Amino acid sequence: MARFSFRGFVYVLIVMLGLLSAAPNILPQSIKQQLPTWYTTSTLSLGLDLQGGSHLLLAADTNALFEKQLNSFSSDLLSELRSQNVRYTKTSHSLTHKDSRSGSVVFTLRSADDARKVKDTAYQISAQPNGSSALDVEIKQSTVTLTLNELYTEQLVKDTLSRSVEVVRKRLNETGLTEPSVTLQGKDAILVQMPGMSDPTQVKKLLGTTAQMTFHWAANSQSEQVMNKQDAAGNTYRLEQKVALEGEHITDAAGVLSSENGQPVVTFRLDSAGAKQFATMTRDNIGRVLAIVLDDKVVTAPVINSVIPGGRGEITGNFTLPEAGNTALMLRTGALPVPLTIIEERTVGPDLGSDAIQTGVESGVAGALLVLAFMVAIYGRWGAIASFALCINMALVFGALTLFGATLTLPGIAGLILTMGMAVDANILINERIREESKKGRPAASAIEVGFDKAFATIVDSNFTTLIAVSLLFMFGSGPIKGFAITIALGLVSSVFTAVALTKMLMLRVVKSKQKNTQDRAQQRVPLRFSSPLLRLSDKLSGINFLAKRKIALAVSVVLTVLSIGLFAKPGLHYGVDFTGGTMIELTAPTLTTDELRNVIESNGFDQIAIQEYGSEHHYLLRAPVLDSSGELENSNAKQTDALKRAISQADSEVSFDKIDMVGPKVSGGFAELSILALLIAGGGMLVYLWARFEAHFASAALLTVILDLTKTIGFFALTGIEFNLTAVAALLALIGYSINDKVVVLDRIRELLRLDPNKPLADTINEAVNSTLSRTVFTSVTTLLALLPMAIFGGDAVESFAVPMVFAVVIGTSSTLFITSTLLYLLGSRREKQGKAQLKPTSEEIKASLSHIP
Repeated sequence: MARFSFRGFVYVLIVMLGLLSAAPNILPQSIKQQLPTWYTTSTLSLGLDLQGGSHLLLAADTNALFEKQLNSFSSDLLSELRSQNVRYTKTSHSLTHKDSRSGSVVFTLRSADDARKVKDTAYQISAQPNGSSALDVEIKQSTVTLTLNELYTEQLVKDTLSRSVEVVRKRLNETGLTEPSVTLQGKDAILVQMPGMSDPTQVKKLLGTTAQMTFHWAANSQSEQVMNKQDAAGNTYRLEQKVALEGEHITDAAGVLSSENGQPVVTFRLDSAGAKQFATMTRDNIGRVLAIVLDDKVVTAPVINSVIPGGRGEITGNFTLPEAGNTALMLRTGALPVPLTIIEERTVGPDLGSDAIQTGVESGVAGALLVLAFMVAIYGRWGAIASFALCINMALVFGALTLFGATLTLPGIAGLILTMGMAVDANILINERIREESKKGRPAASAIEVGFDKAFATIVDSNFTTLIAVSLLFMFGSGPIKGFAITIALGLVSSVFTAVALTKMLMLRVVKSKQKNTQDRAQQRVPLRFSSPLLRLSDKLSGINFLAKRKIALAVSVVLTVLSIGLFAKPGLHYGVDFTGGTMIELTAPTLTTDELRNVIESNGFDQIAIQEYGSEHHYLLRAPVLDSSGELENSNAKQTDALKRAISQADSEVSFDKIDMVGPKVSGGFAELSILALLIAGGGMLVYLWARFEAHFASAALLTVILDLTKTIGFFALTGIEFNLTAVAALLALIGYSINDKVVVLDRIRELLRLDPNKPLADTINEAVNSTLSRTVFTSVTTLLALLPMAIFGGDAVESFAVPMVFAVVIGTSSTLFITSTLLYLLGSRREKQGKAQLKPTSEEIKASLSHIP
């Protein structure tokens, strides 16, 4: 008794911690004011798709970084070789291709005996703190090739991106933006999220400008490495490639009006080291031209007439005052160590965000109420206990999301709704097991204990296979998809706790409380009663021979799969910009008709843009294809989008841009590859797990059925024309998890029956297993559909790619569990019997028992 009380105390403590974590999200402001700030501020953040804002994904141009480092090392090396009287000729420099980590510097030694000196000097110049060299030196027949070491480039990119994140964050903070989020994404990208910002044009200019300022002397006869740079007017300057002074010495800068001519200029101040260096270099080079180069452009090139002490200077150019201010801001916050290019841009207007919240909450509440009502309708008070546990489950999920500082997105809301539908499965499985034990005449408490014990292994197996698919969503998905994955994962873990621990404790409490109030010992041993019209109807469905029409069922499934493959080939999937790249704009133009909008677009030279009326009147969807697949697409599409917005705004001053998605080819190509990889790994991971937990033919039957379900769902996308985007990939992976979950329950029952009577005909065993789990299969499917249908009907376009295919997938997955998995397992099992193999490997207990009979 004491042990149970302690366990109950732990359960209550977990629930209370979860509820306390979730509470700040719903507490009224009057109560929040009386509580500590550290507690009330711990709330779920809303994603940009719910509150509006902009999302920019910036890719680092590592080629420019590698070229700069290679030039620096090679210049120092060649200078040192000259000082050692090592002679060389034919210096050349090249970059092999855009994605290469290394260009190369090649030169030929006049004497092959100097090879050792070259290697030793290269190591001394490029030695790293860990003892390695940044330069790889290859010498063949006196030809020296210098490249950057791979480990060095990896660390260089890592350090550069970390510094870039800080520079981007400083720039955004100085603009006064509210809570911008700047984080690393992947190996070479930076994600910038700006809540509430519906027009990031100015920010894009700030982030797209490197603000790398360097000082270079004009080349003369003694200059060794020379480069040509132009100014804004197109004048060309021959400059020394060697940097005379780095812009990193700048400590302050300001955009002001010149006291001499009243023109906008940028003043700057150097740190002490930079001031000393600047004074020395100007003193030693009086009469020479010193060019100031900002982002590869010469902004000014004055002649040094005297020493410039104090470390103060002025940059003149054709600035406007705002341009001077922006330039000063970038110089103050530091130069980006590497150019950043926008490869993905997504903007959601605040109105669209608020609509998404409303529809998401409404469809979520409707789905939840339908599920809870259905549970009570099936199991009465035991269903009410399960419904209470489901409510606690959802509260725990919210608490965990809050505790982890997660961001709630529209796919996350979809994940919560799907989580509730799937979490019901554990409760139904448990109730059905208890009902079976009660039918055998077990007393109430005993039936609950045995029912929970028998259901536990099945619940773990089914949920673990789902978690395999969900984990891949997290590994390979973008931000919103990761939120969807985290939500489902937390929901599955929480549902196991609430179903197995909390529900069991509550049911036993109810039973024991009732027994205490009953003095009649015989009455205490009465089995639990489960009586409802739905249960009576489900009991009448038993005895179905699911294998009787197995050939027809399998043939129909195969034909539908072949037709789906044909639909995939033609007309094919309606890919979103996530996969095709390009730009998609949702806008509302109150004063423009479709023809007028088309004329505005075409008259401004945008002849490749498709226009579609979308939803309500004056609401339009514009699609622009990839402009340039060479890698400059990001800049091209960004410029096109900005120009298009300006043209439409001039034609309709009341226009509102509700949503903008711009995806570059680098991102879209990665999406396609990762999606295919995720599906393959999901299948492989599940196969391995099922193979370990079951037999090979069990795993093969389940996986083959899931593949058939998957192809039909892809065919559904092609047939209906629903956009295939990242949300659709989430639906496919969720389908895999849901479908395999459904099949594991049936396979687990078949394995249980085979253990009880291995000599029983396989067909009879399979039919008995499918029939004994039929109530659970049908009820789980219905509850999942009840959770999804409000979202599919009322959730809007934002979740259409997820909710509608999932409704189809639940129907297909349920029917395949009943007819296709059973058929495939029968065919594979029959083949195994002909080979003289048992359906199941003997357990360790069976092996010990057989050995004990050996004399």
